[in-house]
Amino acid sequence: MPTVELTKDNFEETVTGSEIVLIDFWAAWCGPCRMFGPVYEKAAARHSDIVFGKVDTEAQPELAGAFQISSIPTLMAVRDRTVLYSQPGALPPQALEDLIGRIRAVDMDDVRRQAAGSRGAK
Repeated sequence: MPTVELTKDNFEETVTGSEIVLIDFWAAWCGPCRMFGPVYEKAAARHSDIVFGKVDTEAQPELAGAFQISSIPTLMAVRDRTVLYSQPGALPPQALEDLIGRIRAVDMDDVRRQAAGSRGAK
């Protein structure tokens, strides 16, 4: 599946309507972003069940600000509307594949139980 350009207009719908969404926060002037782009595109072609979104931080400063993106590229992984990963830096192909495997393996019931427990422990 090709990557999807995420904007403030389609971001919420994309994230809530998909089980797993990877989001690449990038900018055209960013050298590491340009190097990571083809790695990200190839992964998107291999994993058609995952939405691979791209947020151009120059065109979408509201989204970058909402997620406190201060360094690009930043890769974020969202599963079942929960952010499981958010780190700056371009990943090499194998590290991206490893991350995708870890995101798939997360027990979301356990994540929800932990979140509910931390909300109740005040």
